[in-house]
Amino acid sequence: MAICAVRGGCPSDYVAVSIAIFSVVLLLVKAAVPYLIHKIPRPKGSGFWLVAIQVFASFNLLLSIVMALGFLRYRRRHWWSSCYIWAVWVEGPLGFGLLLSCRIVQAFQLYNIFVKRRLPPIRSFIFLPLVLLPWIVGATILHMNKPLNHRCHMGTQWIIPVISLHALYIAALVGFTGAVQHIEFRFHELKDLWRGILVATCCIGIWVVAYILNELHEDSSLVQIISRSVLLIMTSFLILAFFSMSISQPLASLLRKNDHQEHSMMGRALGIPDSGLLVQQESAQSIDPNEPLDKLLTNRKFRQSFMEFADSCLAGESVHFYEEVQQLDKIPVGDHVRRIYMARHIIDMYITPGAAMEVNISHRCRQEIISTPDLAHPDLFKNALTELIQLMKMNLVNDYWSSTFFMKLIEEARMKAVDHEVEQGSWNFSHRLSSVHCADDPFHQEHSPSKLSSSSHEIELQ
Repeated sequence: MAICAVRGGCPSDYVAVSIAIFSVVLLLVKAAVPYLIHKIPRPKGSGFWLVAIQVFASFNLLLSIVMALGFLRYRRRHWWSSCYIWAVWVEGPLGFGLLLSCRIVQAFQLYNIFVKRRLPPIRSFIFLPLVLLPWIVGATILHMNKPLNHRCHMGTQWIIPVISLHALYIAALVGFTGAVQHIEFRFHELKDLWRGILVATCCIGIWVVAYILNELHEDSSLVQIISRSVLLIMTSFLILAFFSMSISQPLASLLRKNDHQEHSMMGRALGIPDSGLLVQQESAQSIDPNEPLDKLLTNRKFRQSFMEFADSCLAGESVHFYEEVQQLDKIPVGDHVRRIYMARHIIDMYITPGAAMEVNISHRCRQEIISTPDLAHPDLFKNALTELIQLMKMNLVNDYWSSTFFMKLIEEARMKAVDHEVEQGSWNFSHRLSSVHCADDPFHQEHSPSKLSSSSHEIELQ
């Protein structure tokens, strides 16, 4: 036991490493399921790479604990096995520090979007290195002063500054969370923020307890083995609890069950009634090609047929954009939170340069939307919608009238009208008998219900 406590390779070490590997696999599955199973489009920008960085930082944190605390039996002869590589750089700026920095960036985004009602003034790929900078400076100072011993333990005089750096980041996270706690989020963002604070605090507490035990009982092999195994196992569970997709990708966070059809659109996830501005008895026969396109698009059946035609021409982004803006208009102006959710979704899906379904609008109009001071403004997408309707008039409408999609729409409407007339004109014999008068009856008999019943009774007796 004394040998494996120093060199690593104890049975408990391999058990802890196996649990850590299993937690990394679960983390990868949790992050990849929305894209591989539910086939949702991969978002552009920080919505995707902040989540990817969380997975990367979690893996680095676990790997740094394994390598720094000697879980595996190997000799530290090469430069890559140095304590300063794993215990300082990988565990700090590339591990725990990167996890906290990502969560602070996400909290900063929520504060700007839902409290300030605007997109963040600093891009995430710029803000994240700035938040991470103190960790990089701290790791540089530790690397220059060389305070670690051969077991990757640092002296007591260095513990207080390191713990203070951790506490500073948790305090910043608490500050941003407190600033948004009055917002009625729809995708558990606030719960994930508080859970991140709790997980980070638990990590620090476990790390401090393990350090104290190792310092006080450095000669005890049993304490060394148990403390490092508990540290790795608890960290494995904590990275799973820390991981969150609801802040950056709210729709992907809902896809934990087989409910992709129910929450495949942001409008459905927010509880917005289905599109269609007219009454239920919409008819395709009332469609007049001479009417303006913006009026025709209010007909749900026409809009669906026109959307299918545009998709077949690989130009359906404009119609899908119109559909989602109509859903946004159904949200009351006073419901700022839901309007911001929907507006943010539309910007990420259609407006942001390089978006999955980027629409063809002018640069001026695009910048007006991205730099808006109020994401809940009722006319946020008005100019963009005007440009796209004009673009559809020029490129799609004329071809649609001569397409098979329009012919199919008219044919379906005609068949539905015929079926409706057949149902209305179906024979009802009871009413038919009651409408026969004595003058019209060639037998000049009265067809009252009582006589009909008595006549049938006599036939049965005979």
